[in-house]
Order: sequence, then C-alpha cells, then structure tokens
Amino acid sequence: MIHKHAQFYFRHLKDDFPAGIVVFLVALPLCLGIALASGAPLFSGLIAGLTGGLIVSLLSGSQLCVSGPAAGLTVIVFNAIETLGSFQGLLVACVLAGLMQLALGYLRAGIIGAFFPSAVIEGMLAAIGLILIIKQIPHATGYHNSYEGDESYMKETAHSSFVEMVDAFGGISPGSVIISGVALLLLILWGTPWFKKQKLLKLIPGPLIAVLWGVGYNLIATRFAPSWKVSSEHLVSLPVSEKATDFFNNFMFPDFSYLANPEVYVVAVTIAIIASLETLLSLEATDKLDPLKRIAPTNRELKAQGVGNIISGLLGGLPITAVIVRSAANINAGGQTRIACFTHGLFLLLSVMYLAIYLNHIPLACLSAILLHTGYKLANPALFKKFYRKGMSQFLPFAITVLAILLTDLLKGMAIGMFIGLFFVIKANYSAAITLIQDGSHYVLSFNKDVSFLNKALLRKFILRIQADSSVTIDASKAKFIDHDILETIEDFLATAPDDNITVEVIDLYGKEKIKKHESLVVLNDRVNS
Repeated sequence: MIHKHAQFYFRHLKDDFPAGIVVFLVALPLCLGIALASGAPLFSGLIAGLTGGLIVSLLSGSQLCVSGPAAGLTVIVFNAIETLGSFQGLLVACVLAGLMQLALGYLRAGIIGAFFPSAVIEGMLAAIGLILIIKQIPHATGYHNSYEGDESYMKETAHSSFVEMVDAFGGISPGSVIISGVALLLLILWGTPWFKKQKLLKLIPGPLIAVLWGVGYNLIATRFAPSWKVSSEHLVSLPVSEKATDFFNNFMFPDFSYLANPEVYVVAVTIAIIASLETLLSLEATDKLDPLKRIAPTNRELKAQGVGNIISGLLGGLPITAVIVRSAANINAGGQTRIACFTHGLFLLLSVMYLAIYLNHIPLACLSAILLHTGYKLANPALFKKFYRKGMSQFLPFAITVLAILLTDLLKGMAIGMFIGLFFVIKANYSAAITLIQDGSHYVLSFNKDVSFLNKALLRKFILRIQADSSVTIDASKAKFIDHDILETIEDFLATAPDDNITVEVIDLYGKEKIKKHESLVVLNDRVNS
C-alpha cells in the first residue's frame, strides 16, 4: 500500500504540484501566526513548516498527511518558554520529544490510533470544519489580521470566538468581502460537475484561481479605486530578506546545558504525548478523507514525526505534528501523493529565500475563502443527516464530539467523545453477548461470543427469570473465552438449581477460562515473485 514506484508519482504530478502550491499558501500564514502566538521567533514557525514538508513527507507512510507547527501545541510551547526562560531551552525539549516519539514508533505505540471510533473521528472533522468557518469569517470580512488561532481555539474561549465572529459583521472591509465572496463563488463553481468535465479547467485547481483573483483585484483596486483596496495589515506578511543567504542567519540552535534542568524533561514528555496523539488523530482523519481510502501505517508515522521534531529542534523550529486542516486543504485541492506535501515545503523554502516580496501581495481574504470552503466540506450538513440515520449509538458520539471540541479544545473534546463511544460499545457488548430463550418450561441460555465480568449483571438478571420446575440448557459452544466471574455465577446456579426442581444441561462450558494464544497472521501460501 505504501511502497510506490517513481511512475506512480510522475502520473499524479499534474495533481500534486498545484495542490502543493495551495497547501503552501494556506500553511504560510499559519506557520507565522502559530509562531507569533507561541511567543517564539517568527522564523521558528517557518522552519517547522519546512521540516514537515521536506523531511517528514518523505519519511511518512501517509500519501496525503501534511505536517508542520500545530495550533494545538501553542499554549504548551508558550508556557514552556516562560517556564524554561529561554527559547533555546524549548528547542532542547523539542529534540528530546522527537527521540521519545521515535522510541514510541519502535515500541509500536501507533496501534492506539486504531481504537478511535469512526463516529468520533468524523465528529472531530466536522468540529474542525465548524471552527474553520467561525475563525475565518473575521478574516473574510477584513475584521482583523491575526492568523494564529485558525486551527483551534487555543487560549480563546468558545464564547469569545463566537462574539468575534458576530462582531466581524460590524467591521466589514468592502475589499475583503468582495475578494472572499468572489473567491468562494469560484471555489464552488470549480467543484461543479460541468467544470470538472472541462479538460483545461480541470488542470487548474480552484484554490489557485481564488488566490490569483485576490491578488489581481487588489492590484487593480490599488491603482484605480484606492478606497476599495485591501489594506496592508490584511495581506500576507512574510519577512523579506535582502539576499538569499540571509536565510541561514536566522537559524537558532538548542542550548544543551538545559539538560541539567528537570523542567526540560517534563516539557519534552508533554510535547511528545500531545504531539503523538494529535498526529494519530490527524492520520486517522486523513485516511477517512482520502478518496482512494489508503491506510497509513501509524508506527511509521510516529517515527517520521520523531525524526521531524529532532531536526526541527536542532535547527531552531517549533515542535511539529500531522495537522488535519492543511491535510484537508491538500485533499480538497486534488493532492494524490506525498509530492504535494513535499511541494508545499519546497515553496516555503523558496518563499523565505526569494519570493517573500511577491507573496506579500496575497490578501488574507482569499486564503480565508479557501479555508471556509474546506470547513464547509468537513462539516457538510449531509454528514449530520447520515449519522442521524445510523441511530443514536452512532449519532450521539458524533454530535457530542462536535459540541465538546467546540466548547473546549481538540484533545478534551476527543476524550469526551471517546468516553461516549466506549459507553455504547460496552452497552452493545452487554446486550449481545448472552441471550435467554424460553419455550414453555424449557429455557436456552446461550453465550453468543466471549463473555467477561462486564456481562455478569446481565447473566444474573437472566438466571433470576428462570422459573422453578423447569429445564435449562446452557450453550457455550460459540464462546472461546469465559471469564472466571461468569463461571462462578453459573456454578452457584448449578448448586442451587435442584432446590427449585430445575434440571440443567451444560454444553461446552468448561476449559475456556484462559485466553488461548494463537497466531494472528497465518500464511498458507505466500505469493511467489516470478
């Protein structure tokens, strides 16, 4: 699934190259904004983006996942810099966190990602879509120019985010509204069946057209209608180097004397755990969005992220994770392989060294339109209808995950969603494991699958329903494992049954108290390469 030939990548280059440009345009202000919100040098956000694009994309097993600085780590990084008293101390913690992630990958801790229920993952995606819409409306209307909060609420409360969204309609900038409105219309039209059938238009991604429209409009408005132009604070703001070699003067390196400070290890463990969880969540979500439904290896992803954090820390970059917003933008723009992510990293590098002066003409409003369109796709009303039709066991974990993330943050919301999902799993297991069928004075108590102590209460309930002067067949032939607590309950019933004139027949009950070891993978006839 993950080993691809060069021909595979060349075949998809026409999709990946423009998609990579779109991801770059979305990632650029986010890298800068997240660094700003973290209290770190702006260049550290760009280094993290470069590392995610140029290094992690090649090591990762995912074809579509994009890595870089994540808003979810902003508060942790901000507090860590204050606690350690130095950004160089944070870089040491970042390197240590990368080593821990590398170890987690080799210890196969990535299996944790397989235990996230589908409804909870879909709920996370829908919540991120709604967050994007809420956070991008102020940018689309020209209300303010901070880009640091666009992937999560971070230090802000849900209430303040909603208030800001409402206030945005009272501080509208005509130029920003025209740019974002037309850009959004272009993106919608570009996704219609008629546009998709046009061979020439199909080669050009809609988000790229949206950016070109925004730049073109603002250049024309600046010359012919200055009152309708977008002001400089609502444009991309990238540090401009006088010459390409200035790029290398911005690197900062970790101060390894901080290894003597115990606080560094606390920060490192925190970053490693949070970054790994966010990566596994983003990876699972990206697999869900992948049109080709490919499955990325989680342990390989942890190793790739570990290497990425080691390199980012050594070069003066922020901690990185796999990030769902940029990954979703990649998929939305038509990306097919890892080349799209690599291209975004390549353009980040070129932008820092050569292109900053040109990229600073891009209005944030057209980038907001791209993210608004992505947000709508993630939180499409049809998704809510689909889960509602599946029943409460699927809809409630989905809906509660959405609300919990909106009202708290990503990890807390996911934890609440997981708890609700686990409740329904236990409930389903509780109900389906044991059945009691009555036919006159004869009862059949069946163990339909493995039974544990969780089924003890249900078993007792069924035993109490068995009337005196009857016969019972206990059929355990379908179960491969029967917990000791269940056996004790059955044996207590067998001991007291004669007192109520109950006759009991037992089928295949004993000898199943231990979980038998078995080979999880058996190859009967391996494929032979000719």
